[in-house]
Amino acid sequence: MTFGEQVAEADAHSILDRSLERGVNFLDAAEMYSVPARAETCGSTETILGNWFAKTPGVRAKLVLATKVAGPSRGMPWIRGDNSGLSKAEIINACEGSLRRLQTDVIDLYQIHWPARNMPAFGALTFDPSKDKPCASILEQLEALAELVQAGKVRAVGLSNETPYGVHEFVRLAEQHGLPRVDTVQNPYCLINRSYENGLDETCHRLGVSLLAYSPLGFGLLTGKYDATGLVGDAGRMSIYESMRKQRWGRPESLAAARRYNTLARDHGLTPSQLALAFCYRNWRVASTIIGVTSLSQLDECLDAWPTQLAPELLAEIDKIRWECRDPAQ
Repeated sequence: MTFGEQVAEADAHSILDRSLERGVNFLDAAEMYSVPARAETCGSTETILGNWFAKTPGVRAKLVLATKVAGPSRGMPWIRGDNSGLSKAEIINACEGSLRRLQTDVIDLYQIHWPARNMPAFGALTFDPSKDKPCASILEQLEALAELVQAGKVRAVGLSNETPYGVHEFVRLAEQHGLPRVDTVQNPYCLINRSYENGLDETCHRLGVSLLAYSPLGFGLLTGKYDATGLVGDAGRMSIYESMRKQRWGRPESLAAARRYNTLARDHGLTPSQLALAFCYRNWRVASTIIGVTSLSQLDECLDAWPTQLAPELLAEIDKIRWECRDPAQ
């Protein structure tokens, strides 16, 4: 999601080259990327990836390529307007646009970026039925995904920013109607957001749906870069973009909790990033961890953390901090 906003195309291609050299084989994009979302950069991440595929013969076949169709606008009217409800036509047209930008014939994993229905998402904690409004049914969305799979344009389908109800309903209807069954859910999961453990982990485990954990570094809070200065300066997205600070990761409670985890890492001879990434990399709940970087050095740091193992005693200290912080988002 950094490609096209913080990362120029040439630098993005260098990062992609290095990631391939180091064994990365899964790339995740979205039609709305880059972030923070703007009309001027909508689709730029996919375009940058597509140009890299075009200039690097044979690379596309080596990779699992994922992207997403955006849900209803949420303040982004340039994506199908404010009245989008993820109809069958909207999903199919969005996929066609992604295929063109990605310069590929098939998307390996096509995900619904966030639900069409009203539900608590992006830091919201409670469900409010008074906010319900018309949208395409889950069955209609599955039928659209089925059409894309049958046409050979999509190989597998997934969800993102979903709830236990949503995952169950997508699986139930797929099995009832002989439609593609969702393979994955891409939700936030990190030391300062363990909401996935509030029922969704059991849902996914019992239904055989894999977690793609995003924001394992809590939008940079778990790297330690904000420990001394707070969310100011020029250290990263949270300080550069005011809009980022107004979102879930910008809450004072999030930074306070992150500072405690970062101190814990240093006390055990680890960098904050090593602790945070190892927590995801080695967690039974996680099938794959999605990292976002803006430089080769950040990429190497994230990948170098792969061998890190967290002792049971350290994991117990992590849980102790979690409960002491009592962050409702966890």
